[in-house]
Amino acid sequence: MSAVLSLRPRTRLQKGTAAAAVAVSLVGGFEGLRLNAYRDVVGVATVCYGETRGVKLGDRHSKAECDAMLLKGLQEFEQGVLACTSVPMPEKRQVAIVSFAYNVGTGAYCKSSVARLLNAGQPATACDALLKWNKAGGIVFPGLTRRRQAERALCREGL
Repeated sequence: MSAVLSLRPRTRLQKGTAAAAVAVSLVGGFEGLRLNAYRDVVGVATVCYGETRGVKLGDRHSKAECDAMLLKGLQEFEQGVLACTSVPMPEKRQVAIVSFAYNVGTGAYCKSSVARLLNAGQPATACDALLKWNKAGGIVFPGLTRRRQAERALCREGL
């Protein structure tokens, strides 16, 4: 009998796990909580912890709804990250990359130098490449710079 090993990277952001707690803290801390929908800095309707998918101005959610939405969103973005990342990642690196994808979108992550470098076996350079993504609408934002620095530090742990 031969054993078949799964080459698919492992899902880590399940409710109650340490990785999920780190991801929620990281993303929630940078996104901030807004219970009423608003337009973000580039004009996109946004609610809760930076959620944009399906959001309309006038939407309102409770904190509990926002917390559940954040974890569900992180799990969805994790699946997107895993779909276009062909190398295994340590837990903290995976959390950092999911945070990045949550902010820029899975498509942007999958086409980015970050993903390309990770898949090429250059994790240190990939983590450093996160720092290039500190603009919204072509403008450098100090908050995005701080977020990318935090993601980079988490991404580089253990290198």
